[in-house]
Amino acid sequence: MDLGLKGRKAIVCASTRGLGKACALSLAREGVDVVINGRSDTHFEEACADIRALATGTVTAVAADINTGEGRARLVAACPDADILINNNDGPPPGNFQQWGEGDWSRALNANLLAPVFMIQALLEGMKERRFGRIVNITSAMVKAPRAVMGLSTTARSGLTAMCKGLSVDVAPFNVTINNMLPERFDTERQKQMAKLAMQFKKITYEEARAEIADTIAAKRMGEPSEFGDACAFLCSAQAGFISGQNLQLDGGTYPGLI
Repeated sequence: MDLGLKGRKAIVCASTRGLGKACALSLAREGVDVVINGRSDTHFEEACADIRALATGTVTAVAADINTGEGRARLVAACPDADILINNNDGPPPGNFQQWGEGDWSRALNANLLAPVFMIQALLEGMKERRFGRIVNITSAMVKAPRAVMGLSTTARSGLTAMCKGLSVDVAPFNVTINNMLPERFDTERQKQMAKLAMQFKKITYEEARAEIADTIAAKRMGEPSEFGDACAFLCSAQAGFISGQNLQLDGGTYPGLI
């Protein structure tokens, strides 16, 4: 299927690895001019090479910390007329509610609520003027199925979800959509870190920890990043203009609820 994206421009935040990189790969394959982003240039060479191998458009790398106003300004300046914005950022680690202080809460809210809000704010008016915009926020399955141990992440990302739901109604007449992707257990560096944490807490091997993670998924496997990236590309497509304000579960069928 031709997604109608050739020649469009995209900013993909936190995209030198993991799910952000998967989204950039899928968009680049569709002919989108992609701006990728990381806090430093550590992974840029590998990421750019991988994406350019598939791309028919341009690939630009911008080192910028989107948790800062300066970093966001640098990223937006690289593509001020972006048609597509993929909001992504590292999530806070799991922890204990009683041990989280004001600094922990401030960092979580800044990274997973305020940073994406300000990226949207910077690009939204241009999208409305051009009558095409696709905004996708990568959040978490725990937005709909919260667990106390992930309270920092769930709180910040639920706030972003609520804000974007209201905003999606206002921008729909301009062919601007805002959707959220809720991943659960994709085989990325994040899951490797979670497995290593499980090793420490449970005194088990890395392989046992990985198997335990996979067993929590109804499909009995972790998701492939490419599956996530392709779903993101479709949400950004010309054909997806009637899909907005939605939370797409990508969890191998694990979520037990109806809505």
